[in-house]
Amino acid sequence: MIDLRSDTVTQPTSAMREAMMSAPLGDDIFGDDPTINELQDRVAALFGMEAALFVPSGTMANQIAIRTHTQPGDEIICHRLSHIYLYEAGAPAAISGCSMHLLDGERGMFTADDVRTAIRANDQHFPTSRLCVIENTQNRGGGSVWPIEQIANISKTARELNLRMHLDGARIMNACVAAGVSPEDYAKYFDSATICFSKGLGAPVGSALAGTKAFIARAKRFRKMFGGAMRQSGILAAAAIYALDHNVERLATDHTNAKKLAAHVSTCPHLTVETPETNIVYFDVDEQTGSAADIEAKLNKANIRVLALSPQRLRAVTHLHIGKDDIQGAAETIVNSASKS
Repeated sequence: MIDLRSDTVTQPTSAMREAMMSAPLGDDIFGDDPTINELQDRVAALFGMEAALFVPSGTMANQIAIRTHTQPGDEIICHRLSHIYLYEAGAPAAISGCSMHLLDGERGMFTADDVRTAIRANDQHFPTSRLCVIENTQNRGGGSVWPIEQIANISKTARELNLRMHLDGARIMNACVAAGVSPEDYAKYFDSATICFSKGLGAPVGSALAGTKAFIARAKRFRKMFGGAMRQSGILAAAAIYALDHNVERLATDHTNAKKLAAHVSTCPHLTVETPETNIVYFDVDEQTGSAADIEAKLNKANIRVLALSPQRLRAVTHLHIGKDDIQGAAETIVNSASKS
């Protein structure tokens, strides 16, 4: 089976499992799990922020950040393809009582002018514009990488308009490797930032949220409220530390493999392929050829797994378990499946 549905399907390697089993543990709710504390210090330093908090998932990291930054009745500005809007079960409304102001823009990106236009007037009829969220890389934008100059301009405008800035960094290390930009260089334009360890970095579980000491102290209360406070969770943090030590630079291989996959698949006249910037490849199926679900079903039978995201759109994501031979075999099977539909 060549599983290209997501980089979340990765399994911890033997070396990562050994690191997990040998990790010193304590009770994190009491603050005495040394491995958790080490990871949180590492993440804070990585982003150039004062403190960090380990949580079970990227969704929880984002939702804790939103709850910490906002109050009910506030409005969040983000792209209409943002993960916090599409894939987090309506949590900003359900948990934080916030509405969303959705922006357009190619590859899941928007501009400082878009933010300025979205700001609500100071009027009792309107919600309060409180938070701007940027997702980097942008999943539904094709794993697109935000130019740092564009982020800087948005951040400057946000400060002028009294908006807080949150970075959904689920795949921030992919962005850093692709752009040659450090996490700290990105994060300096934000009030808070997240990183996910269970995608391309290959850990089984976990994300972290970073910000000021005061922000993280408040966020810790919401982590407890949301059920995300864990006990001997250093066993999970050890996997994240291993990932930071060993699995960052190798993300470049995933990016190369994604470009190779896209190049092979683009030879099929029935498929329209977006050139990937990182490890996510989107391709559209010609309606006369069939549906994305049809192609997905055929590929499943051939032991190739991709994800149908809409009636005509498929996604394939490269990761640490996908090698050069897998790319060649998967590409040939995808082309054949589309050609015979």
